[in-house]
Amino acid sequence: MALSSRLPRRSRSVGTLAALPAVVLLGTAALAGCADPGATAGGPASGGAGTTAARNGVVYNTDPDQQRIRAEKDAALAAKVPELIGKDGKLTIATTAGSIPLTFHATDDKTPIGSELDIAQLVADKLGLELDVQVTSWENWPLKTQSGDFEAVFSNVGVNKDRVKLFDFASYRAAFMGFEAKKDATYDIKGADDISGLKVSVGSGTNQEKILLAWNKELEDKGKAPATLQYYSSDADTILALSSGRTDLNIAPYPSTVYRENTREDLKVVGKVNAGWPSETLVAATTLKGNGLAPVITEALNSALEDGSYAAVLERWGLSEEALPESKTINEENFNVVAH
Repeated sequence: MALSSRLPRRSRSVGTLAALPAVVLLGTAALAGCADPGATAGGPASGGAGTTAARNGVVYNTDPDQQRIRAEKDAALAAKVPELIGKDGKLTIATTAGSIPLTFHATDDKTPIGSELDIAQLVADKLGLELDVQVTSWENWPLKTQSGDFEAVFSNVGVNKDRVKLFDFASYRAAFMGFEAKKDATYDIKGADDISGLKVSVGSGTNQEKILLAWNKELEDKGKAPATLQYYSSDADTILALSSGRTDLNIAPYPSTVYRENTREDLKVVGKVNAGWPSETLVAATTLKGNGLAPVITEALNSALEDGSYAAVLERWGLSEEALPESKTINEENFNVVAH
């Protein structure tokens, strides 16, 4: 293998970022996911054309020409791709393009880019397939993956006990949610007690909401004031409410909160929680249960870990602290052992 010589534009090594977020909507509360409120609503710091320079030293390439880090085909892995999936020579993946720096639209407002797609590119390269990216909504990827329209989902999907009934997974990143507040806030959010009496913005039907509702019940059981959950119709409205003081906190995928902290002057991260709270979970490539693709993606990811291309992608997007030591295939049979 070899890394592409066309490396991303960066100013220096990445500072410490912690891990990440999200799961995706599957149509019921139990299967709820989390879009990122405000991911596209931030005002970036100055940078050159097609770049966003962050205070943590990362220079994000937001141009349609991504100059992605690439990997070489592994013939042995390519031979393991299920025939029905590999017959067209493509790996067709779904992404939601709604959460900087994970998956979002480039400066042309139409090209999907981000760390999720860079990881998917490495997998496609290893398997000798062309990467075919399809942008969809949180609500649509489950049914379209079941129908075969999508062969894999790379969109910050968290593994949980409900999803493993329908899908198999290949893990590739840690999963956290971040709490963000105005720059002058003194909050330190570690648990239910820390949100008592506060106004917190959250997406309806999301995993974040599920966590907050559980924390509110915990507060009520203690006789303390619960948080007031507030809902907005768009990302821009969510961040505007936070920056103007109409809400005290917003909860969103951790990398997105870190991105805003480092590219805006008015917001900061004030806490994080595992996306699988009260348990733990991982972010993973998502495939149809039993079709044989997840184990092959797992091998491709581990090959990318070994040759350094995986680490280079995470460093490019400021996500090095979210790296996993290895990828694992997670399914219904091993979920309770592997995913926790």
